[in-house]
Amino acid sequence: MSAPELVLWSLPVLPAVVGAVLALNPRAERVAAPVSLVTASLTVALALVAAATHPQVGTPFVADTDFALAVDALTALVLPTVAVVTLLVLLFSAGEVRDGRARFHGLMLLFAAAASVTAAATTLPTLLLAWEVMGATSYALIGFWWREEHRVSAGLTAFLTTRSADLGLYVAAGAVVAGGSGLTLAALPQASAGWRDVAVAGILVAALGKAAQLPFSFWLSRAMAGPSPVSALLHSAAMVAMGGYLLLRVQPAIAVTGWAGPTTAWIGALTAVVLGGVALAQRDLKQLLAASTSAQLGFVVLAAGVGAVSGGAAHLVAHAATKALLFLAAGAWLTAVGTQQLQGLRGVARRWPVAGWSATLGALALAGVVPLSLWATKDAVLAAARHESVGLYVVGLAAAALSAGYAAKVLWLIRSPLAPSRPERREGATADHPGTGEVPAVASASLVVLAVGATGLGVLALPPLSERLGRAMGGVPVVEPAAWEMVLSAVIAVAVVAAAARWRAPEPRWALAWLGLGRAVHLVIVRPTERLAKALARFDDRVLDAGVERVASATVTLAGGAGRADDVWVDGLAERGAGMLGRLGQLARRPQTGQLHQYYLQAVVVLAVGVVLLIVVR
Repeated sequence: MSAPELVLWSLPVLPAVVGAVLALNPRAERVAAPVSLVTASLTVALALVAAATHPQVGTPFVADTDFALAVDALTALVLPTVAVVTLLVLLFSAGEVRDGRARFHGLMLLFAAAASVTAAATTLPTLLLAWEVMGATSYALIGFWWREEHRVSAGLTAFLTTRSADLGLYVAAGAVVAGGSGLTLAALPQASAGWRDVAVAGILVAALGKAAQLPFSFWLSRAMAGPSPVSALLHSAAMVAMGGYLLLRVQPAIAVTGWAGPTTAWIGALTAVVLGGVALAQRDLKQLLAASTSAQLGFVVLAAGVGAVSGGAAHLVAHAATKALLFLAAGAWLTAVGTQQLQGLRGVARRWPVAGWSATLGALALAGVVPLSLWATKDAVLAAARHESVGLYVVGLAAAALSAGYAAKVLWLIRSPLAPSRPERREGATADHPGTGEVPAVASASLVVLAVGATGLGVLALPPLSERLGRAMGGVPVVEPAAWEMVLSAVIAVAVVAAAARWRAPEPRWALAWLGLGRAVHLVIVRPTERLAKALARFDDRVLDAGVERVASATVTLAGGAGRADDVWVDGLAERGAGMLGRLGQLARRPQTGQLHQYYLQAVVVLAVGVVLLIVVR
């Protein structure tokens, strides 16, 4: 095994093993944070080496298919992003999470390891395994404060929603086997036409569920019940991002179907607009950021639909840094002030300048203000959309304007000169808490690093890096935005931000409750699943358990009968046989007197009887 191959194997194995040990060892509370930080730092180094060397590894797995990982240009961009964001989130968590540190850091490392395998997987069985582990650990992390029922319920809603979409991957695996193309992702376009369409449809559903696109978006709202560091990682570089990433990965198969490209593009564009309106309506910072995550991933899904793989990948990476920054800032203020309601966060950027300026840059990047990262990456996607359809481009511009609106809403509130209002309930607490009144230096350090990424990662979408990235991704053509397009989007962003400073940002009431998607999710997914679970439980009690009990009762009865038969017949016959043999023995011993003349007499008698028998027989 070569050194690059060893690096690629170690990349997911190291955090997975350390994470499992920490999660299962409650006595590791004191060392959990240092151990996880060291592990995450080593993982960053491994990810950078893998990105530079592009190794491939594989080992026999299932169905004559390998458990295979490989690093190409797209993976080389995403793997370091996952690793770096994980490290910064864990660094922030070191001063944020006080209880259950070993379990928390262990689950976070397992979650990150699953995301890394998802990014590097080249076969469907490998992808399925990582996809399942990622979903299971996300459920455990969202419901991390398991003593509070509403948090566990929120995790269950998120888990069931994404799991219902995940079934698409199993449909896709069955379809590619039936289509004869094998279980490698690269072979999807070569499957027979009908089965290929089924496979692409299954992957599309699974990816849209993870990426929280319509109609699956509501689970992100419920995921906000988890700790803020969980939200930061889940909504930036892992889980949600992996849904968009998967669509970029299978873009050649999407393109060859003819129907999947436009469908994917329009779902992404409409999600960007509709969830942008939902974000604009929110009055809770984490809910606003959650809705904006769905909206921003809509641009990545749009990119996959129109073939802008390099632009979509750049937007994915830049959004990861920006959204991790804003979620961690929300978590820091939640601890410091005691609230995540926007009205209660007035002036926090002035009170804590380092965190405030970092979050300001993040909000401006989210708004698409020139020259920050999402301005360039968003335009790279929109240019490809205009090349495909003017309608898509117009809808994308509307989504960009909404992005500027909800980002400006956050920006002007946190930079308001007014003091924070009365604190509300602190995360993880059981009563109202006044807040700690401070943002730890370690948290500020994470925010500063992420602010640098939110500021500068837009260069990935600009020439010449965009052209190199397109060539490295198999010669995918890059549609460069025209100068007027970039100017137009920049003017729209600045105008919307300025308008939000002059007039209060609108809060559409129709979008405040996430369009009623929560009720739909409970009606279509959660309640049927719970009813099915109860029905299966009743079947288990009344049929399976009752059958086992009847079999056990019959077995006991049969054993009792067998015991009685043994006593009466087997033991009785043995005892009677033994008695007869005893009596025969006694009879046999009677002639044995020890007197010689009696033995001679017995011999004569026996001889005489023999002679008589001989004469009679003859």
